Amino acid sequence: MSEPLRILQVGAGGMGRAWLSTIAANPDAVLVGLVDLDLDVARAALAAAPGGLADGDVAVGTDLGEMLATTQASAVVDVAIPIAHHSITTAALFAGLDVLGEKPVTETVAEALSLVAATQVTGRRFVVSQSRRFNQQAFQLRAYSRALGSSGSLACEFFKAPHFGGFREEMPQPLLVDMAIHQFDLARFVLDADPVAVYAESFNPPWSWYAGDASAVATFEMSDGSRFSYTGCWCAPGLETSWNGSWRLSAEKGAATWDGDHAPSYDAGGDLAVPQEADPGRELAGSLAAFVAGIRERAPMMCEAADNVLSLAMVEAAVASAETGVRVSIDEVLERAHEVALASESRDDVRAALVGWPSVREGLALSTA
Repeated sequence: MSEPLRILQVGAGGMGRAWLSTIAANPDAVLVGLVDLDLDVARAALAAAPGGLADGDVAVGTDLGEMLATTQASAVVDVAIPIAHHSITTAALFAGLDVLGEKPVTETVAEALSLVAATQVTGRRFVVSQSRRFNQQAFQLRAYSRALGSSGSLACEFFKAPHFGGFREEMPQPLLVDMAIHQFDLARFVLDADPVAVYAESFNPPWSWYAGDASAVATFEMSDGSRFSYTGCWCAPGLETSWNGSWRLSAEKGAATWDGDHAPSYDAGGDLAVPQEADPGRELAGSLAAFVAGIRERAPMMCEAADNVLSLAMVEAAVASAETGVRVSIDEVLERAHEVALASESRDDVRAALVGWPSVREGLALSTA
């Protein structure tokens, strides 16, 4: 039997506590260290976690470099704020550790490309926890999509009315930047297709309690020729959708729908030969289990950074389209980000890897082949 994966977690806030519980519940993982800028927050999080985390076996510190050197961890779970993802992941990769990070991969596509290049230099793995993929219902919708033949359109409606307070209510694009990546990433997953271009509009209803645009509509051209349309609002009280959104697929042999909370259904004028998809584990638990298995088996994993870059690029392109009023090419976003990454990269070895990419998509493919 393999030894549990030794994990150093970075971040002890609200999501950090959720990850502490997730790690404690997985017999194939063991927490060996917790890093947070506030030691009192870290110790309180450990004390509130399931039994066994506060018994002195878990190192606590504020210095990531020191903890990487002393805990004998094999992997990092990064639950820090997005602005810190690039520095934390870079440090972990070059210390010889694999990384499972909360979404988004980083704040910008340019920083994400730097991290992909860092995985190529170090040979370590970096996986983004797009946890909403880990849902048996989403896997079943993808199975229906495959069985229904060529896709014409996939639509997602997302209407919620959360009062978060704090930074989200001050962001210029709270819906597109903080939430829509979940649905954008699910669209890629369901269609088995990647984005080509997008036209988007964003706006803020007069009753909104957000400073920035809390509503958006976006239409993506996908690599299989289909269109993915997204309509969302974060200040929409009444008849709210699931946090996963409400979905409809129109395809060659029929249609499929998913309300985001219950089993999807299809209509093909008869029965389809569609297997029942296995449960991949729910959200954080599924994400961690897949990460541990992938590291142990040296197998491909969903949402490795080189693949997840395209989900973040959908967000960046949608914001650019909404702000300029023009259709935006995903490749243009990727190539501009590559230029920024080259100009701002501080490590010579990572810059050399970025320089060696014939194009961004070809460079990303080097990590996913």
